[in-house]
Amino acid sequence: MILGLGGRVWNEAVRRKPRDSAKRLEPWPPQTYDLANFMNPTSIEIAATALFILAVLHTFAVKYFARWAHKYPHGSIPENVLHFLAETEVVFGLWAAVLFVCIAAIERSVDKAVHYIEGLNFTEPKFVLVVMVVAATRPVVALAEGILNAVARRLPMKQGLAFYVSALAIGPLLGSFITEPAAMTLLAIVLKRRYFDQAISKTLAYATLGLLFVNVSIGGTLTHFAAPPVLMVANTWGWDTQFMLTHFGWRAVLSTIASTAIMSLIFRKELLSVEPAESRSGRVPVWLTILHLMILAAVVMFAHHPDVFFGVFMLFLGLTTATHEYQDSLKLREGLLVGFFLAGLVTLGSLQEYWLRPLITNLNGSLLFFGATGLTAITDNAALTYLGSLVEGLSPELKYALVAGAVTGGGLTVIANGPNPAGVGILQSAKAFGKDGISPLGLMLGALLPTLVAVVCFWFL
Repeated sequence: MILGLGGRVWNEAVRRKPRDSAKRLEPWPPQTYDLANFMNPTSIEIAATALFILAVLHTFAVKYFARWAHKYPHGSIPENVLHFLAETEVVFGLWAAVLFVCIAAIERSVDKAVHYIEGLNFTEPKFVLVVMVVAATRPVVALAEGILNAVARRLPMKQGLAFYVSALAIGPLLGSFITEPAAMTLLAIVLKRRYFDQAISKTLAYATLGLLFVNVSIGGTLTHFAAPPVLMVANTWGWDTQFMLTHFGWRAVLSTIASTAIMSLIFRKELLSVEPAESRSGRVPVWLTILHLMILAAVVMFAHHPDVFFGVFMLFLGLTTATHEYQDSLKLREGLLVGFFLAGLVTLGSLQEYWLRPLITNLNGSLLFFGATGLTAITDNAALTYLGSLVEGLSPELKYALVAGAVTGGGLTVIANGPNPAGVGILQSAKAFGKDGISPLGLMLGALLPTLVAVVCFWFL
């Protein structure tokens, strides 16, 4: 799945020439792609698709690896290996490593495999790593929580329910301005402490998780630079923030509010019984909060220039070290795992175009909308819209259908939308999900209702 997360545009996509598998590791300019390409994939493409399928199945089987690990003595090699395989964030990186070996074997050259990896664009995984760590600091989280608390206090309901409504109806819309990965990180941290680590039922936990993922996916569509699938087409199709507000933005606002209201009514009794969690954020000087926001803004501004935003990140690490009394532990492990997950997704996903693009280009109207929504469950939504942007002559209706379908289905699975792995990385250890962690099937079931609400808002209104 070719990724575009936050407010960035790829410098170039990696594409493949037909018939010669060795040469197909070279980037090439967009050309007409017909059914012949789909019927004649190379050995490398077939291997990549097989490994991608195994990776998807692996994500659905992580809890079984975790259970299997408990059958072996603590600290033994089998237990450690199985726990490693049970980490959702390592799945795609692991199978991407297998793909590297397969390319080297098929091409009989390690250099060809290295050349393939070096030809990919890993800017997005790097960006998500950095923005996730910066956004998860005490000053930024405390500010975001304060804003959500201020909104919640104005709602005529108890705090447990009021904050839930505020966080899940208003919070995701912040992704249109601070990027979706940052919004996902902030909301996951706050919701984990206030709800997921409390004594809530698994039903409420998965319903809330699905609602969070769907609302973040559509919540970034108020602007043209924050939602990955919008970012992929905005420049090519001339979409600006005004266009997004008039065609997508109001629908996103309506959908997030409606879905949150429905979930709040369904789980009202349980939410009202949730004890308010005390803030664990100590006092933070205003000047330090301002500096953190400036750093976050700089990372977003230079999001498609990794050498620059990594320089900013180094300054950020120095700042947090110097002000450690006002900081919590940095989310470096979580950020690295999510970056690894996305890098693996890029590595495996860039070779799936031979079957993805024909599917997209042969759908139209309602079929394109619902097809994009369905395909998003098994691929990154930015990949779908990027491939659509390469097709000339799409009508305005088809352009809208493709992007609307892509954002609508962005909460169904971990791989459906780029920021989702960040949410999983933070919430995986929450008490509500037990020792097995987040179940992909539970996530999909929890996301069905808000996805249906999004379908109504984005297609039938």
